Amino acid sequence: MKRRQFLKGASVGVGAVAASVAAPAVVSAQESLNWRMVMPWPKGTPGLGTNAEKFAAMVKEMSGGRLNISVFGGGEIVPPFECMDAVEQGVVEMAHGTPYYWQGKNPALNFFSTIPFGLTAWELSSWLRFGDGQKLWEEAYDEFNVVPFYAGNSGMQAGGWFNKEINSLEDLKGLKMRYAGLGGEAMRRVGANVTMIPPGEIMPAMQSGAIDAAEWVGPWNDLAFGLYQVAKYYYTPAFHEPGPGLEIFISKDKFNSLSPDMQAIIRYAAQAISENTLADFTFNNLQSYQPLIDKGVEVRQFPDEVIMALAEQSKAAVDEIAAKDELSGRIAASYLDLVKKGARYGKEFEATGLLHRAKVWGF
Repeated sequence: MKRRQFLKGASVGVGAVAASVAAPAVVSAQESLNWRMVMPWPKGTPGLGTNAEKFAAMVKEMSGGRLNISVFGGGEIVPPFECMDAVEQGVVEMAHGTPYYWQGKNPALNFFSTIPFGLTAWELSSWLRFGDGQKLWEEAYDEFNVVPFYAGNSGMQAGGWFNKEINSLEDLKGLKMRYAGLGGEAMRRVGANVTMIPPGEIMPAMQSGAIDAAEWVGPWNDLAFGLYQVAKYYYTPAFHEPGPGLEIFISKDKFNSLSPDMQAIIRYAAQAISENTLADFTFNNLQSYQPLIDKGVEVRQFPDEVIMALAEQSKAAVDEIAAKDELSGRIAASYLDLVKKGARYGKEFEATGLLHRAKVWGF
């Protein structure tokens, strides 16, 4: 071998070795990955499980098949309320859910789902996208070594199904109910016996008499789950869930191992599914409401006495969370700042506009 050829070959070899040593542990553009995503709700649940599956399909298409995500419903791999643990411990790579399901780890996570009398769907999205929300959320989830992505919203939910009318605060005392998040805590503080059971167990629990009342989502999901068959009174709206957010979260180690373009695909697919999910819920709730009424359901609203008592207890619970530690305080302050600004704006724009629309159309 001639000296010039030898030196040229040697320089290429050394350069290749150096490049391989310096390169981060990132999945190559050609490598195909198979990930698993768990959920707390049954597979195929309208708006929830269905949009998780749509997200997986988006990622597969956008990545050209380099990232394939298999979706599993609650109980298929892990129990419904252990999805966060499953990702944190490396059992699966990712999950679809809602942050307040993991409030036992940190009560401040309620803010990233919803709090009573809190942000609406679009307000929550605005806080996460343009306020401090996403940054604070990532900081809160850093403890669990996962990365969160906003994945949509159900919009204003229903206050729940009751087998008797609620005419006073006394009617809630001793009532066995399934109620989520800080709304459940407020109900507990006014005297209800609150339990938090997985979505797939709501109907059997109502049928057996294990619970007397339950909140789930809204007309679309409540109709699909057949809850009108086990309770007559449908309370609207949900004081506790004015715009509950959904999420997709991924093991930070797994996310960091992806190439930049694959990370971007995850990020933008989550953003796309967030809009799709809210639109899906909005359209189908509108379509499902009258059919639900046609089942003989009687729609009610909580009396002012009940609402004000629940508001008092909700505020007390929020204040306790805010005082828990420095991060919780920052999360609460940022969230509540937008709530207060939205209260006046919403009253003078959205609320008044909706009242005018109802009058025009005779409702």
